[in-house]
Amino acid sequence: MNFPALKTGAVAQYPADRTRRFSTQVLRFLDGSEQRFRGFSAPLKRWLIRLELLNEGELTNLEEFFREQGGRAGTFSFTDPWDGTVYTSCSFEGDAMTSEHRGPGDGATAVVVKENR
Repeated sequence: MNFPALKTGAVAQYPADRTRRFSTQVLRFLDGSEQRFRGFSAPLKRWLIRLELLNEGELTNLEEFFREQGGRAGTFSFTDPWDGTVYTSCSFEGDAMTSEHRGPGDGATAVVVKENR
């Protein structure tokens, strides 16, 4: 499954945030020295997707997709809005999605998508 695009073809609106997460394990020895190991071969990416001025269809589509995924339990493909790279194993960071239906053509939501390993 793919993260749903808006009617414009975009998956995000600005402002949006993208971060990277690194994992390092540190072993400390009795003599005070340390040895470090990488937890991931590459950093994991995380996107905060804020969406405003969505029409009823776009907002409903996103809400249904979130429910189908079971919140963070599901896995889907996500296209990075900055460089167009498709990440095939992503999920939502949480189990709750807050959305606002403010009027015709004026809905809003925000979700966090994270890359899985």
